Amino acid sequence: MGCGTSVATETQEKRAERDETVKSPNPALTMKAAVLIQRWYRRYMARLEMRRRYTWNIFQSIEYAGEQDQLQLSSFFSFMLDNFTHLNGHGPDLISQLLDPVVDPWLDRETCFNTITVPESYTGPHLSFPLSVSDTNALLNSFKEQQTLHAKYILELLYETKKLLKQMPNIIHLSTSYTNEITICGDLHGRLDDLLLIFYKNGLPSAETPYVFNGDFVDRGKKSVEVVILLFAYLLLYPDYMHLNRGNHEDHIMNLRYGFTKEVMQKYRIHGREILQLFQDVFSLLPIATVIDGKILIVHGGISDQTDLDFLGSIDRHKVKSALRFPRRSLGQLDISQCSRQMKRMRSTDSSRPSSGCSHGKSQKTPIQRKRRCGLSRQDSAHSTTSSSSSSSSSSLCSPRTPSCLTPRQCPSSPNSPYTISVLQVPFLDSLSSVGPPSTPQHEREWKQIVDILWSDPKIQEGCSPNTFRGGGCYFGPDVTQRLLLQHGLQLLIRSHECKQEGYELCHGGQVITIFSASNYYEEGSNRGAYIKVGRELVPRFYQYQVSRTTRKLTLTQRVRAAEGSALRALKEKLFSHRSELMSGFQQYDQNNKGSVSVSEWALVLEAVLRLDLPWRTLRPHLARLTPDGSVEYQSCFKNMGPGNPLPQVTPNLAETLFRYRTDIEIIFNIIDKDHSGLISIEEFRHTWRLFTAHLGVDIDDRAIDDLARSIDFNKDGSIDFTEFLEAFRVVHKLDNKDQHANGR
Repeated sequence: MGCGTSVATETQEKRAERDETVKSPNPALTMKAAVLIQRWYRRYMARLEMRRRYTWNIFQSIEYAGEQDQLQLSSFFSFMLDNFTHLNGHGPDLISQLLDPVVDPWLDRETCFNTITVPESYTGPHLSFPLSVSDTNALLNSFKEQQTLHAKYILELLYETKKLLKQMPNIIHLSTSYTNEITICGDLHGRLDDLLLIFYKNGLPSAETPYVFNGDFVDRGKKSVEVVILLFAYLLLYPDYMHLNRGNHEDHIMNLRYGFTKEVMQKYRIHGREILQLFQDVFSLLPIATVIDGKILIVHGGISDQTDLDFLGSIDRHKVKSALRFPRRSLGQLDISQCSRQMKRMRSTDSSRPSSGCSHGKSQKTPIQRKRRCGLSRQDSAHSTTSSSSSSSSSSLCSPRTPSCLTPRQCPSSPNSPYTISVLQVPFLDSLSSVGPPSTPQHEREWKQIVDILWSDPKIQEGCSPNTFRGGGCYFGPDVTQRLLLQHGLQLLIRSHECKQEGYELCHGGQVITIFSASNYYEEGSNRGAYIKVGRELVPRFYQYQVSRTTRKLTLTQRVRAAEGSALRALKEKLFSHRSELMSGFQQYDQNNKGSVSVSEWALVLEAVLRLDLPWRTLRPHLARLTPDGSVEYQSCFKNMGPGNPLPQVTPNLAETLFRYRTDIEIIFNIIDKDHSGLISIEEFRHTWRLFTAHLGVDIDDRAIDDLARSIDFNKDGSIDFTEFLEAFRVVHKLDNKDQHANGR
């Protein structure tokens, strides 16, 4: 018994010692483990942040590239309209209806809506004017329930809004002495859920809750009509407490590319054209700036070193129907000889070898650099530290691309311009015409001032330089901001125009605030929305939010992965649409036809061709494979991508042109398709291609176009469904099709 007791006691003592060891770990080991965990977590978060940043850069670069393409297309249209006025008696009508729309006088009279009857089957809201709170509440509830407002009420609401806006000045002056706080919202871009959430969190517009919405109400989102109708309704209900600034997307030419025109025509097939005409007029009447207590300036884009608020307050803003409608240019103002030399260089691109220097942030351009984009990269602009002259820093919209086949008969030099043209032989559609230089541009200063207000962006560096990355307006530095604020006794500039990940951003020592109110702008979970509240002390307070039904359930890693995947898809499509240029650049380095180039050469070619200013080396694992010796297998850039429904009649070169400029083609088609039926005649199809090839400066054989037109007239009725035609030139990700097929099983 005694021995047994002794053994039991020893066992208990050993267990106690072990427990004591577990309870009291070695301090050195504990610290080492903590350091390892912390180091791993920091590396993990750094990699995640890197992915988040390059995802953001991809989205933004592609967005700005699209805006620049739109500006160049509009510039070309302006050039054609200004210089070719009597071709076949009908030539410019294809674009004059877009650039210089003549509003039907019928739309300026109440008969434009009184003659429209509302059927008894209509279940949406019925509005009576002047509007009451019950009317705006009915609108809110109907839009929440996915109902559409009848065309009669849309026209009447726009008619009343137009009458009200005509009485308003260019710059609205507000005071906080009559209210506790003023709420300032940024871009909404057709996101109805964001607008409803703002109203839910902050309150509906009223005398107690005044609002300033800082432009870009429409485009990109699917509910642009509902958003802008709600804003106009509250403007009519509370004209002293609801204020709307014009943005660069309150522009009928921008609306053609970014969705608002298409949305209106889909929702209002009968009266859509009249509704669009009234929208054009109303957009041009929106005020261009708001000032709070004489201290806070609110504009959509920004300013330039030429911005003059006194002058802006005196111009007739209604004349600038579109900031993309360039002032009338004469052919003598265009450097035709230089353009001709550039076009020759474009044609000899494939035989040139790119230089080995990196193109980031340098003025030297490689021979394979894409010429279609005007200007330099974002870095090029950002590193400019000198203040430009009025002509360069103010409203730097891309110059129109003169058709490559322009043939000047006489080019005498003059003191005012390097090239003056007396007579020019110009092909337009199916004829040749001789035109002389038009008259001197008018209202150019007014146009420049408005372009700078709507399109400019701030930069960190001093000075003012053309915004060549976006394609319009300028980059303005902190010295430009400070000079304008001091000149007008202001202390703060609030602007929108740029998506920010947190919904807002401060720069220029806190003197410039960017506010953006469309959450999930690029992708679900990509960014927050925000709004600002300013009281009598004029200290801005920020409120953030994010409309999402699924993001809250995702981890941070899952949100980044989803946004990254969407951005990489868009970037791969960009690569596919420039396949021939990229292959030409790669092959210039691949002298031995090994199918591979070094990583640095691969990155150089991508930047020279695409001009997106992206971290290509970082993105390489997502875009291309490496060979065993560490070089890039450049053919793998285009793997797992192909055309949607390829047409056998289309040659590979023509197909790639269609892939790349699909949006531009669709815009030209929509201009010609006056009734928006989606059908155009074979003759109109031919005219479209002649206009399009003149825009690009590319040679496409007329016989090939005629053969293509006849082959895609499937039912042989003389009409072409160009929606179906363009669907054949959409990039398809083959892996997605495989996944869908597997899921279907």
